[in-house]
This record gives sequence, structure tokens and C-alpha cells, in this order.
Amino acid sequence: MRVKANPPPRPARTITVRRKPGHPTRALLTFAGWTEEAAIGRGGLTSRKREGDGGTPIASMRLVGGYVRHDKGISRCQTRLPLRFTPQNLLWCDEPRHALYNRPVSAPFKPSHEKMLRDDGLYDVCIVMDWNLRQRKRFAGSAIFFHIAKPGFPPTEGCVAISLPAMQRLLHFIGRETVLKVLP
Repeated sequence: MRVKANPPPRPARTITVRRKPGHPTRALLTFAGWTEEAAIGRGGLTSRKREGDGGTPIASMRLVGGYVRHDKGISRCQTRLPLRFTPQNLLWCDEPRHALYNRPVSAPFKPSHEKMLRDDGLYDVCIVMDWNLRQRKRFAGSAIFFHIAKPGFPPTEGCVAISLPAMQRLLHFIGRETVLKVLP
């Protein structure tokens, strides 16, 4: 008799993010019956996202894929979302005038960029959300990620961030068909 291996759970189709009452830069993230605390942008939530405003866009964003830090002992867990180990030279272009705006690039790279292999642990797990990716508009915001929060959940630069344990739980439930909805 054959024993079937259990596949990972069906991906959660929607993750919702709502501002936490009384906290302009904190949110409650809900998925698959769980609710987790999250950090959002220093500019709060915005329906008019602009480069450098610190706002988290009010939008529905598909989860595209992401990166994990293998050198910190974080392994690619069982998930339906494509994850890669973060390369040493990975950067993300945030220069609106550059042809590679809001795209991954490799070091060395002189125009303005975000370093993806960070010392502070924020991008130990970093999921790329489909914000201004498919039809890029200059100055409409770049490097909007779903990543690990700093202790105490201080504001991000426009991303959505949760604790590492919450992210590890969530990874089992997400895939490319998952949409992260930031609600007003």
C-alpha cells in the first residue's frame, strides 16, 4: 500500500492589512484565521504613493516571490511561493530616473539603491510584492516589500513587516496566487 505525502496547505488567497486603531504606523495582518501585529510605513497608509514618502500603499498586491538569508540559519521552508537565497551582491534600484527603477540589480551599482543583504535582519525573509512592478511609473514608489519587523514594530519606509515567527507560520500558507490587501 502506498502512503501519500501530505502536500503543503492550499495557499491563503488573501492576506488583509488594516491600520491598528490608535496607531498610525502599526497594523493588524490577518490570514487563514490568524491575526498578527505588523509595522507599516512612517507615512501611514496612502492612496497616492510617491517615492520617498514613507507611505504604505493602499492596494491589492500579488506576492511575486522573495529572498531568504541562508547565512543566518533561515532555510527555505515549505511554501508555494518561489524563494531564493539572497545573493551577496543583490541590490534593489530605487532611483526613479534609472532604466532599472524598482528592479533587482547587482553590486556594484552607483545609482540610488536598497541593499538586500542587510545587517539588521529586516530582509532575512523578504517577499517582493507587485507594487509598481508590471507597469512601472517613475516616482510611484519602489522596494515595497513584505519583510521582518524590528523589535517593537517601529515604522517602515513603506513596507509591511511582521515578526520572524509570524512570517515562518505564514510562509506555509502563501503562494503566487496570494494577494496582500492593504485596506484604508
